[in-house]
Amino acid sequence: MRLTAESAVLRCGQGLDLRIEELHVEEQTLRLQRMMFKPTSFNSTTMPLNIPGLLVPFQLLLYPRLVIPSLLVKDIRQIDFPSLKKAGYRGAVFDKDNCLTLPHRDILVPELQNAWKSCRETFGEGNVLIVSNSAGTYLDAGGIQSESVTYHLGVPVLFHKSFKPAYSCITAIRTYFSSLPNPIHDHELIVVGDRVFTDVVLANRIRMQSGKRRGLASSVDEQERSSTSDMEPQPLMGPSGPLAIWTTGVWEKESMLMRCLERSLVKYVERWSTPSSRELLDVNGFLKEDLTPAEPPRKAGVLELLTSRVRRA
Repeated sequence: MRLTAESAVLRCGQGLDLRIEELHVEEQTLRLQRMMFKPTSFNSTTMPLNIPGLLVPFQLLLYPRLVIPSLLVKDIRQIDFPSLKKAGYRGAVFDKDNCLTLPHRDILVPELQNAWKSCRETFGEGNVLIVSNSAGTYLDAGGIQSESVTYHLGVPVLFHKSFKPAYSCITAIRTYFSSLPNPIHDHELIVVGDRVFTDVVLANRIRMQSGKRRGLASSVDEQERSSTSDMEPQPLMGPSGPLAIWTTGVWEKESMLMRCLERSLVKYVERWSTPSSRELLDVNGFLKEDLTPAEPPRKAGVLELLTSRVRRA
């Protein structure tokens, strides 16, 4: 009986040791899962340098107006998408971070629900594309983030090897829109984003290449410019794109110093450079009225009331 009791105690101890080891393994597994499925905020610290974006200033020496947007809005709620469709624009390219979502998040900003729904319904299925420098790049291992963005935003994400505004990224955009059942051309696109050196430059590079492909010589541009000496904006008769739409609002502060430098550069180029005739388009029809609520009337102070009474007397 003594041996039987000792063996029972030994077996019980071995069982406890095994259970403790199993709990330890489960804890390690949970930690690993948390690391694997943690939100993509790691991009904010491990995001590599955007070499194509860093090379943009060198191109500005030849083409300074590469950073000038066609339209400036606070966010996409100010964009009149039906008017863009009536003008001939059939496709849209959107940035993700701080344009539609918070940085390194995949869920649409709640305030943009109605505007985003209007955009998707206006342009149609497949004609709205997300082009991000996080989702869809080599940083997006296995395309997990791209699937998450597509699920939450309801539109496809472009897979591209180089960061915006690289020319290889432009080629990937063209390949996507030309492969649609009803292909969309460069001049029928709008490009919406919150960064100048990536989104605005991307749109203007596409426009520049498209202009060269259509045989628009610079001499003809100079003749048109000289004939319009008053430089008044001409009414928009058809799509002239891609239309670069710059969203200046920031949903969450990120790279604020760089944004300040971009804004200053745009103001400087606008002041000291001359727009070409193709830029002189009346785009005000693509803007909605300011959606910010009007400030309530300010109550007059005691001093103001006394002053007004003295003046009346």
